[in-house]
Amino acid sequence: MQKKKEINTYKDLIVWQKAITLVVEVYKLTDTFPSSELYGLTSQMRRCSVSIPSNIAEGRRRSTKQDFHRFLTMAYASGAELETQVIISKSLPFGANLDYNKVDALLDEVMRMLNKMITKDSNQLRS
Repeated sequence: MQKKKEINTYKDLIVWQKAITLVVEVYKLTDTFPSSELYGLTSQMRRCSVSIPSNIAEGRRRSTKQDFHRFLTMAYASGAELETQVIISKSLPFGANLDYNKVDALLDEVMRMLNKMITKDSNQLRS
């Protein structure tokens, strides 16, 4: 039986680690966007992606489970915002032929993990 790794800090959370990788992939993807999008989708998508691990980290450093839950919810909301912006960028002429595979897969994974954590926390907070 494999021993569970102890979580001492937000950096030990797999969801935070995956979210950091998502940020890197979003930056790589948006580097290929036209310069006319620098203050549009490029900026928005980068801010949203950075917000995900940032909220996880801030929530983990807060003093209560309720705070952590609230920040996980904010991270999840930022993920939904990023998801929407990815859909928009795919619909635009410049984005139609770009490779979104890594961003799509990571975003899906992070969102699933956050959803599971939020649901688990909600159940624990009610008990």
